[in-house]
Amino acid sequence: MSNWIDLMQWPAFAASVAAAWLVGSESEHRRKMGFWVFLLSNVLWVCWGIPAGANAVIALQVCLAAMNIRGVLKARKNE
Repeated sequence: MSNWIDLMQWPAFAASVAAAWLVGSESEHRRKMGFWVFLLSNVLWVCWGIPAGANAVIALQVCLAAMNIRGVLKARKNE
């Protein structure tokens, strides 16, 4: 596996941590941003997982992305 693929997991990690921080905010705007940052982290993890052959990580990120999308849709419904 090439070095850039190994390095890709760190931005994915950082996006996941930042998203969790944002979703836990008292600010509605930050919570909404957190959902979108979570989706970005899902994409980054999948981009890392495909060449790494990390099928469980890919499956997990698809499931988490589906839950994040559900959360965004529910939040929009409650506005």
